[in-house]
Amino acid sequence: MIRIDTGMALAAGLGTRMRPLTNDRPKALVEVDGKVLLDWALERFEAAGVTHTIINVHHFADAMQAHIEAHPRAAKLTISDERAEVLETGGGVVKALPLLGEDPVFISNIDAIWVDGPEAELDRMRAAWDGDRMDVLLLLAPMEATLGFDGAGDFFLGEDGRVSWRGEAARAPFAYAGVQIMKPSIMAGRPQVRFSMTEVWRDLVPRGRVYGLPMQSFWMHVGDPQAVKAAEARLAR
Repeated sequence: MIRIDTGMALAAGLGTRMRPLTNDRPKALVEVDGKVLLDWALERFEAAGVTHTIINVHHFADAMQAHIEAHPRAAKLTISDERAEVLETGGGVVKALPLLGEDPVFISNIDAIWVDGPEAELDRMRAAWDGDRMDVLLLLAPMEATLGFDGAGDFFLGEDGRVSWRGEAARAPFAYAGVQIMKPSIMAGRPQVRFSMTEVWRDLVPRGRVYGLPMQSFWMHVGDPQAVKAAEARLAR
């Protein structure tokens, strides 16, 4: 199994759907079951052997900086400052490229949580990673094992592990679960402007370079106050 030393937590979003919980704090500092969303992601990284995590900040950036500097692992955390302009998921990764290095990295949203089973999902991803075939490996949530996701699914998964878009289909069996392993080189040369990582995947999927791994755990997308309550109720059970 390869080592992945570096991760990035995408934590700069405005969290508008999470209001009123984000009226006085960033989405990343909203608590679920007594733990802020950012720390759910950081703990997964640490358990997977990540030794250096980049965290982008924009909304309530001073509060984010204070939380990061007070974190027990603060020495292993680095801020990518987007105070001047929020760059979304793709632009945020481009801005952070000098911090990410050249080896494959974990990139994680902060609005997805789950409880790992006997084998941690990020360990399963590392075991499945094959850099000769893959530029991106997406963690996928089976639609029947999700909470808080109101879409029709994002991807189909081929027998060879490659993903294809839902396209015109009414539904697809898998949702993107918010974590990917990515080669930083796929972002080289892209402009540091506001854009989504989805644009990068749309370039790479037709080339057969984007793969998916179905989760074994139940996935909870925590994107609004109702989803916070539902996730806490499930965790309590």
